[in-house]
Amino acid sequence: MPFTRISLLEGKSPEYLKAVSDSLHQAMVEAFNVPLADRFQAIQQHRPGEFVFDRNYFGGPRSDDFMVFEITIGRPRDAATKQAFYKRLVKQLSEAPGVRPEDVMIIISTSSRDEWSFSNGEAQLLENA
Repeated sequence: MPFTRISLLEGKSPEYLKAVSDSLHQAMVEAFNVPLADRFQAIQQHRPGEFVFDRNYFGGPRSDDFMVFEITIGRPRDAATKQAFYKRLVKQLSEAPGVRPEDVMIIISTSSRDEWSFSNGEAQLLENA
C-alpha cells in the first residue's frame, strides 16, 4: 500500500515518466513484496527555481536529472530490506530511463493502518485486519 511522490525538474517526456514509474513499481514489487496491482504514485515536475537541491550534499554531483522519491509505506521494513530496495531502485532507474544513481534521493516514511482511506471515507486496512 505504498504511496510515492516523485519530484523532478520539468521537461521530461511521457515515455521517460512512464519508465520512472515502472522502475519504481518493479523495485517495490521485488524488494518490498508489493502486489502488482498496488500502484499509487504522483509525479510532480517543477519549473526551474521551484525544485531546489544541493548538487553535492551526501553524494553527487547531482545533475538536472535529480529526482526525489518520497515513499509512505504502511508496514515498517527492516534496514536490510530498505537498503536492498534503495539498491534495486537505482539499478532499475539506471536501466530505464537511464538515471544516474547520484541523481536519486529516496525518503521512506511509515504510517499505521488507521491512517489510510482508499475510498468512500472508510479505513479499509482496519476492516481487513
